[in-house]
Amino acid sequence: MGRSGLLLSLVVLLGSCVAGKYNPARKFSAGQLQEDYAIFRASLEEAHPSLYWYTPKDSMDFYFETGRNRLKDSLTEGQFRTVLSYVIAKIRDGHASVRPSKAATEGPGQNAPFPLYIKAWPDTVVVTANINRRDSAVVRGVVLKSIDNRPIPQIVDSLFAYLPADGYNLTHKYQTLSNGSNFRNLYALVYGLRLRTPVTFLDTANQLRTAMLSLYNARADTARGRREQPPKIPRRERKKMEREMMRNFRIDTALNTAFLEVNTFTKGYGLRRFFRRSFRTINKQHLPNLVVDMRGNGGGSVILSNLLTKYIARAPFTIADTLYAIRRSSHYGKYRENRFLNWLFLQFLTRKKADGRYHFTWFESKKFKPKNRYHFNGMTYIITGGNTFSAASLFTKALYKQENVVVVGEETGGGAYGNTAWLIPDVTLPNTKVRFRLPLFRLVIDKNEVKGRGVIPQVPAPPSVEDIRKNRDYKLEKVKALIREKSTQ
Repeated sequence: MGRSGLLLSLVVLLGSCVAGKYNPARKFSAGQLQEDYAIFRASLEEAHPSLYWYTPKDSMDFYFETGRNRLKDSLTEGQFRTVLSYVIAKIRDGHASVRPSKAATEGPGQNAPFPLYIKAWPDTVVVTANINRRDSAVVRGVVLKSIDNRPIPQIVDSLFAYLPADGYNLTHKYQTLSNGSNFRNLYALVYGLRLRTPVTFLDTANQLRTAMLSLYNARADTARGRREQPPKIPRRERKKMEREMMRNFRIDTALNTAFLEVNTFTKGYGLRRFFRRSFRTINKQHLPNLVVDMRGNGGGSVILSNLLTKYIARAPFTIADTLYAIRRSSHYGKYRENRFLNWLFLQFLTRKKADGRYHFTWFESKKFKPKNRYHFNGMTYIITGGNTFSAASLFTKALYKQENVVVVGEETGGGAYGNTAWLIPDVTLPNTKVRFRLPLFRLVIDKNEVKGRGVIPQVPAPPSVEDIRKNRDYKLEKVKALIREKSTQ
């Protein structure tokens, strides 16, 4: 934590941008930080429905005090977010997380100069990209063994302390480190940076080597990039490309298989029409196999998740044993987004039961019926991973015991027993403007499931070093092998 000041100095030195009034090096006083922290803690203690679900109250109190004791001096927004992230991760709720202020996200902000992108899984961290173009040693496919004389397992364990996840799930944490620039940013904030850092690694010939890792100079790359500006894409074409990234459909005639990639259940991507068209085509062509790729789906609307489930489920299904909030009003409501709409929802759609909680009874134990029109009755293969979260986990959980469904991949990031979600307003702290997500409902999906784990695939398909080196889609290849095997039986 003490070395984070070095990070900010290096960020400014190596070309971080300041947009408008936002300055990543600005520091807030200890008094401002403590006021924000008091609201952060009180908001969670007042309204989070599962604050002590995995972490006992005395332990959670200890972590809250640990965070408060780190606010005795002025800190930047980034340093303050790191403190909050450490504390909120102890709840073990993947929906409760810390977000930057809007000012930090609306401008270019700071680009952490630590240069490595990685793919991580138990006991292994492989480099997927080094954006420092002058570094010819630490390239894609090398297996990291240490950074700055710290063993990789030690680094991963340290970074995990700042990452939220449902229960005891580690697949989601490994995937979070592997997503985008998360590893770059978090490593810089937790450990600080040096202009040149020693690393040891196994090269692509599996030889142990040592090299010096140089930081990424964003300013130099920006200057070079001005020479070749990418062509502007028309708005309509850009929207089409975005929809294709979020959901797409294709048919492999050689495998006699439809592939449905659904990377979100968020409204606004025409999913209702997309599902209807896709299953109409599958039905018309009498395809016996369907692959539903959920690896990039972080969730969204439960209504849309249920809709997709209805096209595949053979029998009525439920998604909730219980669904409730612990309060209808809040002393800290003025800091929440959508305060009035959430209040209306809680007032008119929940009912107080004998346990003193406010239940959304319409979803509790409700049976959802499969669709008749364009229903798919063949073999379905669902591909999952650490990014399969929230509503995507609900979809997988509702189907994975069905006899004509096979789940392939890795444990879902979202919990199989339950989670805290449904209404998740951002809370904006008044001084730093840092935001955190505050789930208001506890959802117990299946009280008979193991608490704290995701949906476990029937056919595991974990990564390998060789898969990453060759940029091979190992999960999809596993599914195709299963389809070929079944077709020969």
